[in-house]
Amino acid sequence: MENGWLARADKSLFHIINKQLSWPPLDNIMLLLRQPLTWVPVYLFFVLFFFINNRKYFLPIILLSLLTVSLTDFTSASILKPLIHRLRPCYDATLDFTVNNPAGCGGLFSMPSSHASNHFGISTFWFLVIRHTLQRNWYLLLVWAAAVSYAQIYVGVHFPGDILAGTLLGIVTGNCTFYFFKKWMPSFEHPAIINSEA
Repeated sequence: MENGWLARADKSLFHIINKQLSWPPLDNIMLLLRQPLTWVPVYLFFVLFFFINNRKYFLPIILLSLLTVSLTDFTSASILKPLIHRLRPCYDATLDFTVNNPAGCGGLFSMPSSHASNHFGISTFWFLVIRHTLQRNWYLLLVWAAAVSYAQIYVGVHFPGDILAGTLLGIVTGNCTFYFFKKWMPSFEHPAIINSEA
């Protein structure tokens, strides 16, 4: 698998992002992008946003948001990474170049990326909730998740394939928790029926 054309393409793309597109002034920005504390204002904003705009369903949204991240984090870190057993780029001795790794290596295994799965999971769930309840498409949520994910490649802790796997896991999980949200909130599905019965 690691010697197949897909793995070689993955490593070639990693080389482009991590080496050819690296620029020292960007290092600190990319390090900030992947730090949880950087995004505390974003999390607080959405807590306030949902409280103001979806107060009736505020508790289910918060509980399902926490469930989404718990599922993506546990599945990626505790199940798939030990199962797939793929080394992080900064531990991969088969690479024929020195990895730009300002963040340090972290854990041994890399697929899927927990950063990607967590951020795409929560951003997918929030995107769908906002679209379904407020008829708004907040694509910046997906841009946010993509920026965090790109930073993982830039600082040398994930291959692009790890990010893709984490993205798919996050999107699937976000859609699943949104499905439960809709089941929990039947009035969103059939507002005409609810109104006619009132």
